[in-house]
Amino acid sequence: QVLLVESGGGLVQAGASLRLSCAASGRIAGSYPMAWFRQAPGKEREFVAVAIWSVGSTLYSDSVKGRFTMTRDVAKNTVSLQMNSLKPEDTAVYYCAVAAAYRGNHPNSYDYWGQGTQVTVSS
Repeated sequence: QVLLVESGGGLVQAGASLRLSCAASGRIAGSYPMAWFRQAPGKEREFVAVAIWSVGSTLYSDSVKGRFTMTRDVAKNTVSLQMNSLKPEDTAVYYCAVAAAYRGNHPNSYDYWGQGTQVTVSS
């Protein structure tokens, strides 16, 4: 059983920053890739970032590259998403996800999901 709990969402103005966290517990190996996705109302869930610990690589979608940074706290078994220069189009529910192995950036490639945290960016 794997449990992922996101936190840190909120309402901010355009240009502000937020830091999301995802606490992982349960039968999860430290090498499992962990990712962030987001879903805006009426839209499909989309890839934001993934950290592939086994090869030391972090990938970002073009829409957030240069503004968002994903990091890991091994001691606390958490991952964070630092979001800077937020835009209204970043408004969405943000989800943390884990895969037993990296199989790409499609939501279907991930095995476990958190409940999501709302991020709202006003203009």
